[in-house]
Amino acid sequence: MKIVRFAWGDAALYGILEGDTIYSLHGDLFGEFHKGKEKCALGDARLLAPVQPSKIVAIGFNYPRPDPMGPPMPFFKVPTCLVAQGEPVVLPPETQDVVMEAELAVVIGRRAHRVSVAEAMGYILGYTCVNDITARDITRQEGKPIRSKNFDTFCPLGPAMETELDPADVRIVSRINGVVKQDGRTSQMVLNVPKLVSQFSHMVTLLPGDVILSGTPGTPPAIQAGDVMEVEVQGIGVLRNPVTRV
Repeated sequence: MKIVRFAWGDAALYGILEGDTIYSLHGDLFGEFHKGKEKCALGDARLLAPVQPSKIVAIGFNYPRPDPMGPPMPFFKVPTCLVAQGEPVVLPPETQDVVMEAELAVVIGRRAHRVSVAEAMGYILGYTCVNDITARDITRQEGKPIRSKNFDTFCPLGPAMETELDPADVRIVSRINGVVKQDGRTSQMVLNVPKLVSQFSHMVTLLPGDVILSGTPGTPPAIQAGDVMEVEVQGIGVLRNPVTRV
């Protein structure tokens, strides 16, 4: 099932996406819900980020690379980084070397505190595409991915959340202006999805709607103003965002 969050008039609503039609979602997204009869065309709605997380936790170096960078490294992104399908990523004047990182995002469905690897999948609501934008020059200067990953617009998320995806071996592709830049599979992860959920739940309590970024395959490509970025995750769809500069 594909779930979207969208703007309709002055309201932000959840819906169930079937083809090019959005059906109303009745009930609690993180509890019991069902498809309603009300509907609208996908083209008539403005998509929002699929969820509103209290926190975004992420892992770096979670795929094999030709230049070993050490073990997987956790970090955080702030929710104010989020933008939705089609919204621009705005490059700030503080950086001149920015990259995109295509990733599978995991959406938590219920409170997770110190859960085991064996239990972890039961705490997941669904999956979506994410683009972990990073100011690479600032990471090099400061030695840690805090400011470099947390500028406004540095976390495109969407377009939809898929609740029935098996994350064990799905393809992840990034493109810039239609040219493939990254091409990998989640089966290459050092820490797979259940291990990530368990590990992060031992670090912080994960709440419904929180998002885990699972790492990016290959070498992240540089972006510049005027580019159009795409993140495609098999079984979910294509997240597309233009790049501008302040």
